[in-house]
Amino acid sequence: MTEASSPTSHSGPLKDRTVLLFGGTSGIGLSAAVQAKAAGAEVYVVGTDATRAAKAASDNGLAGWRAADVTNPQAIAEAIADIPHVDHLVLLAGTFVAGKVMEAEVSHLHRAFDERVWAAVHTIRALGNRLSKDGSVTFISGVLADRPNAYGTAVLAAASAAMEALARGLALELAPVRVNTLSPGTTDTPLLSRTLGEGRDAYVQTLTDKLPLHRLGTAEEAGAAVLFLMTNSSMNAETLHIDGAQRIV
Repeated sequence: MTEASSPTSHSGPLKDRTVLLFGGTSGIGLSAAVQAKAAGAEVYVVGTDATRAAKAASDNGLAGWRAADVTNPQAIAEAIADIPHVDHLVLLAGTFVAGKVMEAEVSHLHRAFDERVWAAVHTIRALGNRLSKDGSVTFISGVLADRPNAYGTAVLAAASAAMEALARGLALELAPVRVNTLSPGTTDTPLLSRTLGEGRDAYVQTLTDKLPLHRLGTAEEAGAAVLFLMTNSSMNAETLHIDGAQRIV
């Protein structure tokens, strides 16, 4: 079952619009989904885990859910085959792929690009002319694109930067569809805890001591930025930084 109970229509900047959101079952993606629904949209979320996707849709009154491995083109196509029309496509899926180039398995490092660049290509191709010409596509990159480190994130940083370049190119190829990228800093989400484990609190304390705002960004703040990219019709080929100046400190 992939359809949640039909939500009551709301007025707002996304009234009568359909939003398809990959990576929408937790964190920034789920927050963006909830805010898009509040703005009047019919929202479908896609996650890797069917149980979690179904719960996210049911708990938040979303239009429906899908489960798919974003590294599998056929799985993507099958998951969204029955969605007749999409006004705003949001691609926020992607795990934290860490590993030093001289040490990690290359197949592991490939995932950084497979989950981002190639997932975007396969999804856009699968949608084809079902993607509204007056709609938008939103990618995610991250602060590593501007500020990589020496701790096994070189390939992930490259994949993040590639998403920004891909958006600029696709803004020309897919015109008049708008294509933008959200670039969040370290954000207080479940992914952060899963990535850092017991080292989370120490990492967060060290980072927040350096940040000008002395706090992490929230999923709600980043989700609101996604909503802005969807609804502001002048935003195109842009990278929207929402990192509390993390990239410059």
